[in-house]
Amino acid sequence: MVSVSSPSQSQTGNNSTVAAGTATRIAQRISEEIGCKAGQVNAAVQLLDEGSTVPFIARYRKEATGGLDDSQLRKLEERLIYLRELEDRRVAITKSIEEQGKLTDVLTNGIQAAETKSQLEDLYLPYKKKRRTKAQIAREAGLEPLADQLLADPQKDPETEANAFVDEGKGIADTKAALDGARQILMERFAENADLVGRLRRHVEDRGVVQSKLIDGMADKGAKFADYFDYSEKWSKIPSHRALALFRGRNEGILSVDLTVDADDVSPILPAVRMVADTYGIADRGRPADKWLMEVARFAWKVKLALHLELDLMGVLRDKAEEEAIQVFARNLKDLLLAAPAGATATLGLDPGIRTGVKVAVVDGTGKLVDTATIYPFQPRNDISGSRATLLALMAKHKVGLLAIGNGTASRETDKLAADVLSDIPSAQRPVKVIVNEAGASVYSASELAAKEMPDIDVSLRGAASIARRLQDPLAELVKIEPKSIGVGQYQHDVNQSKLARALDAVVEDAVNAVGVDLNTASPALLSRISGLSESLATAVVEHRDGIGRFDSRRQLKDVPRLGAKAFELCAGFLRINDGKEPLDASSVHPEAYPLAKRIVKACGRDVRQIMGDNALLKGLDPSEFTDETFGLPTVEDIFSELEKPGRDPRPEFKTAALQDGVEEISDLKQGMKLEGTVTNVTNFGAFVDVGVHQDGLVHVSQLADRFVDDPHKVVKAGDIVKVTILDVDVPRKRISMTMKSQTDYQEQRERPRQDRGGQSHKGSGNRGPAGRGPRGGPSGGGKGNTPKGSGDGGNNAMAAALAAAMNKKRT
Repeated sequence: MVSVSSPSQSQTGNNSTVAAGTATRIAQRISEEIGCKAGQVNAAVQLLDEGSTVPFIARYRKEATGGLDDSQLRKLEERLIYLRELEDRRVAITKSIEEQGKLTDVLTNGIQAAETKSQLEDLYLPYKKKRRTKAQIAREAGLEPLADQLLADPQKDPETEANAFVDEGKGIADTKAALDGARQILMERFAENADLVGRLRRHVEDRGVVQSKLIDGMADKGAKFADYFDYSEKWSKIPSHRALALFRGRNEGILSVDLTVDADDVSPILPAVRMVADTYGIADRGRPADKWLMEVARFAWKVKLALHLELDLMGVLRDKAEEEAIQVFARNLKDLLLAAPAGATATLGLDPGIRTGVKVAVVDGTGKLVDTATIYPFQPRNDISGSRATLLALMAKHKVGLLAIGNGTASRETDKLAADVLSDIPSAQRPVKVIVNEAGASVYSASELAAKEMPDIDVSLRGAASIARRLQDPLAELVKIEPKSIGVGQYQHDVNQSKLARALDAVVEDAVNAVGVDLNTASPALLSRISGLSESLATAVVEHRDGIGRFDSRRQLKDVPRLGAKAFELCAGFLRINDGKEPLDASSVHPEAYPLAKRIVKACGRDVRQIMGDNALLKGLDPSEFTDETFGLPTVEDIFSELEKPGRDPRPEFKTAALQDGVEEISDLKQGMKLEGTVTNVTNFGAFVDVGVHQDGLVHVSQLADRFVDDPHKVVKAGDIVKVTILDVDVPRKRISMTMKSQTDYQEQRERPRQDRGGQSHKGSGNRGPAGRGPRGGPSGGGKGNTPKGSGDGGNNAMAAALAAAMNKKRT
């Protein structure tokens, strides 16, 4: 009888030691990459493994992590996943080779020292199960001794030695067949040498050139890729937007794309071939086998190694380009989500259209839809008077303070109509008019969520309501839309979709939790982005709210079905309750720290409501006097800041851009014209600016400032209001070149290589052109642009107080 016993104490202890060593190695590596101490990484990893979220750790566990911010924690989380996968693969490879009986100390050390998955796979290649190769067939025919003899002693004559291995019964008809078999064995051996492959990879990384050519007969179809019809650039230098343009051109059958190395080298023996030969002591010294062996080295490079490395490094190039593109998208999305809200003001939304009419929706200060209409001011009806009357009646009835106009087709015509209507209203009561980015509005309109929110409303009218709401609070509305449909990416349809979704979801989560949400008004879509709340829990919170009327305290969250202690810990600090029983519930102070906050309040000798917002009362206190075993100085200082400005919104203030009258189409633009516009998208090669002509212009990175700019994101962000000068207008290709420099050399700008545009015909964003058309008849991603012309959707720095005062004045 064979019994199965549990691991012995020595085995358990050994496994624990290995696990501890692995964790230490991972922590040390991550700490070096994100610039912190290994202890900080260990603390963060433990919290993540316990189920804590990045926003929660960044905000409420600063003592444990030493103050790691959300960006560092996101990078830590990403690298932790990769490095744990690397460790799992390391263990699997070691076990596989050990089971084959081929594991040596040298190989073990190599596997343990590998820092990337590629290095691990290079080491594993000779031991990986594979289909029957020509080399394997040759070994089975007994030709390996011939290969070994010729490699070990080039003085031997290949023909003479091969003659001894001719055996028709084994399929070796003559000496040529024998030497072919020996060549296959050596080629495979050379190609599976991990050290050689690593050195050759570094050589190709340094010397490799990416080349693209137009495929015959595809010039007309591939006009948008004209910059790449005959293009070459070093592998190590090619930026992400050009790499992704090349891959798209190849995928669409327009371009052939190859990676070459040392193509212009005129040496008798290419450097790569020389590296193969030197590794095995092969040299042409006039010995009988030298020529044959050198041919083997050439074939090994050309047939095995070069192809393998091209596939590998082109994959690496795509991965790097995708990662950069995802980072660009994430930065733009963050700026857009954290755009300035116009505020809780009754808003009339206009979704422009010509033949189908302009859809009108009015939402109240909470975003609730209260009225709808469709007007037909354009062809074929031209009902201008009726349209004017409808708009004036709606604005008067609902005391509208904001007018939001979608930036799609006919937006400027609708803007003109709105301006004409507003001119009839006294300035004291006149609503503020803003053109708003409508990207993704159609996606939301047709969604299940929109149907639940507005069940009896036509899909097109839902779009107008969404446009109005995103002016009031872009974050609250944009979370209802799939992030990649918002249209601020760079080739977002060409990158790994799971990686993109994971990165964008993280951005949305961080943005929502940075702002916080009102527990009594937030939609399920917004609540589901709060730390610790899944979609089902968010729905349960709303259902519970519907049942009790409203939450008077954060502690009532504990009564929500299925919302346990851990979920409460993670979400409570990010949920706000205004005018509740506990004043601190309106702040970002976590309930676990209420006793600490109340000690601080008590030291002031005032009621908490008197202290909140009055920083003068806190200035005489020393934060260090309130630390204890549970809460350190970071938490105490955060509470001080929160008491000074309770529930402060980290988003900028709101303002609008001034669009120039008479500039409505790309044909209206003239060289040297100075305009104001809104940054809609920021890419690695520049920024796109909407000046109101249905076509965004490009400010190349070299034209962003009077100084050198290495990263456009350091100068501008999506939603900024900027002043530009028109450099060049290419109407047929729909390209507008702009500058933000104070002085411009027009000729120099016109001569800048076109390839810097990323090979795209940009309409609204850096992703447009080859991507196709979106659901609203505009570019992929929905809508024309990415950020409204000065809307709250655009992250603008503005005068919110002045706007609020104006709104109050109108109401009175």
